[in-house]
Amino acid sequence: MRGLTGAGHTETRTTARAATTATAVLAVAGLFAAGCGTGGTGARDEGPAHADSVASAAAPSRAPAVVPDQVDAVRLVKADPAVSAEVKRELEPCVADEYPVDVSYGNLTGGTADDVVVNVLTCGDAVGIGAYVYRDEDGAYVNVFKAEEPPVYAEIDRGDLVVTNQVYDRGDPVSSPSGENVITYRWAAGRFAEEYRTHNDYGKVAGVEPTPMPDD
Repeated sequence: MRGLTGAGHTETRTTARAATTATAVLAVAGLFAAGCGTGGTGARDEGPAHADSVASAAAPSRAPAVVPDQVDAVRLVKADPAVSAEVKRELEPCVADEYPVDVSYGNLTGGTADDVVVNVLTCGDAVGIGAYVYRDEDGAYVNVFKAEEPPVYAEIDRGDLVVTNQVYDRGDPVSSPSGENVITYRWAAGRFAEEYRTHNDYGKVAGVEPTPMPDD
């Protein structure tokens, strides 16, 4: 689940979800250390594509990949030129050395090592402001997906990347969005392509005051 992670230990999850953008090769040296947590904000870059444009591409192997050493997700994100300045400003310790970052490892791209999914959250209400996927390529991490339209959260689900964006109507408080868009991405032809999406409306029945009956 979402939570804070300090510099001395790392929260990891092997559950799942997915998305796009090949950018920024980041040297691995110095990126292996403890330190992961929870967070999110910004504009979205889903990359080219719908599933029909890559239908002929072979899907990546779902065989288990090598699990990497725990990654210093905070340093990874802050060194990534693809990450917005706004998200980097928000990525500060909430308490002591504990950062609002969630980190998951899983095989999304069919590489020899597991991919790293990083969600950056706000400290106060754990709203996702940025979601990123990093792929190990020849000993360096490459940003292959980012979503920075808050509230956003990415997970790995049975080898696919699933990205959830909560939707607000005018007047909705942060704690009560009106619904959510859930987008499933699959790696094909060297990038994440959208497979399908669903929209869920949240019910507003609970808490509605009953209509008063007229007096006789």
